[in-house]
Amino acid sequence: MGEEQQTTELKNKVEIKEAGPCKKKVTIEIPAETVKTALDEQYNSLRKETVVPGFRKGRAPRRLLERRFGKETSEQVKLKLLATAGEAAIKDNELDSLRDPDIDYEKIELPESGPLQFEFEIEVRPEFELPTLEGIAVNKAKLEVKDEQIDKEIEQLQRYSGMWAPREGGKVEVDDQIIADAILKIEGVDEEEKLDNTEIYVRPNGFVGSIPVEKLDELLVGAKTGDAKKASVEVPKTYFREEYRGKKVDIQITVRDIKCLKPAELNEDFFKRFGVEDEKELREKMQDMLQGKLEQQVRTEMAEQIYKYLSDNTKFDLPLDVVGEHSIMLLQRQYGNLLRQGLSNEQIEEQKEKLQASSEGQAKEQLKIFFIMDKVAEKLGIEVSEEEINGNIAQIAIQRGQRPERMREEMARDGSLAQFGLQVRDEKCISKLLESAKIKETASKTKVKPVKSTKKAVKTGKKTVKKGTSGVKKGASTVKKVSKKAKTGTKKKTSK
Repeated sequence: MGEEQQTTELKNKVEIKEAGPCKKKVTIEIPAETVKTALDEQYNSLRKETVVPGFRKGRAPRRLLERRFGKETSEQVKLKLLATAGEAAIKDNELDSLRDPDIDYEKIELPESGPLQFEFEIEVRPEFELPTLEGIAVNKAKLEVKDEQIDKEIEQLQRYSGMWAPREGGKVEVDDQIIADAILKIEGVDEEEKLDNTEIYVRPNGFVGSIPVEKLDELLVGAKTGDAKKASVEVPKTYFREEYRGKKVDIQITVRDIKCLKPAELNEDFFKRFGVEDEKELREKMQDMLQGKLEQQVRTEMAEQIYKYLSDNTKFDLPLDVVGEHSIMLLQRQYGNLLRQGLSNEQIEEQKEKLQASSEGQAKEQLKIFFIMDKVAEKLGIEVSEEEINGNIAQIAIQRGQRPERMREEMARDGSLAQFGLQVRDEKCISKLLESAKIKETASKTKVKPVKSTKKAVKTGKKTVKKGTSGVKKGASTVKKVSKKAKTGTKKKTSK
């Protein structure tokens, strides 16, 4: 009877230490025997597939293969070992990672003999305890629609339905529309761009063709038909039209016609357009619409109180790298918003420090709320099904006059679908918390205001270490994906 052979699986040595807020340092030692076995397997596979002159297929000696393919083979084995060992260390030690480990593959060499040692740092989800979720004190404002609010809504409808008519008096005023011939001389372009009978709206920050013009109202107010006005503008370096970006443009505007907006009259045609019989029914319709806005506004304010309670009563450190990257993303967004509002680069530069401080503060608060709501959803057992997501998309699509399936495709393409799933999940969490909240109704003079999202959910995700890659780089992509587990409200265990 022959000896029974027993194979003992060699395990890697793994050491995990704290490396800062929400960061672990992982040190791994792969046994020499594991490295040798991996090399042997790679060369055996190579021998079977490689034809070497002077030797039959599958018979080439190892030393010859090492001479010809040694560097390439060592690199392949190294990448495979590092990726496998890294994945195993994260999984076996239940590290709830936020993204790929920071492994510098190129600096790690496969040893000629002995074990393979390497280390990396990885960001993990923060560990914390939630405050009591039942009986949260919430104030509910009692809001009523006022007659003057209805008047303003109807006035807006009249303006939207109005007609452009010749301006009496013949001089341009703010908010007028002029028909003009414009000539654009773009820096670095020989041929002038001519715009005949182009529409220009007289606003503080308007456009002549595709060129943004600051203080356009000051340039044009008081002009008469036949007058020519000139201006030079510096197009922002971040402008969306590349052909104009960062260039100086000389503009000449010759006024051909001046029009002002005549609001629509409250007559039978107007009422029919909005599906009502008379002004009384129109006011009732506006009353219902504004009441709906108020109810949404009240719910938004109540949700904000829930978020504040959770944030104020939950303490934990945030992953600094993710905060930094999300802060940069917010700063870029704020910068773009200010440009669209018409502020010059110089004006924005003056606010640079304030913008940076603001974006950092927002990034911290948004990330904190993201992690808190992830844990709230887990504790309450709240998940979001595909049917719920599709139902919410359908509601929004109908309001916008779009096909639901097309809207979902667009959201999937631009990466906002997972974000939308998180928002639906968080709304379910808020509804559940409000069920047990201690709600106190209070009088309020708050006016109807645009309904905004109660918060901006933060995107943070994780990817797995890919075998055979040359390296894992950290970057802004960290905040561009939402993990599937966060979208569905399920998570694996946090690191211990």
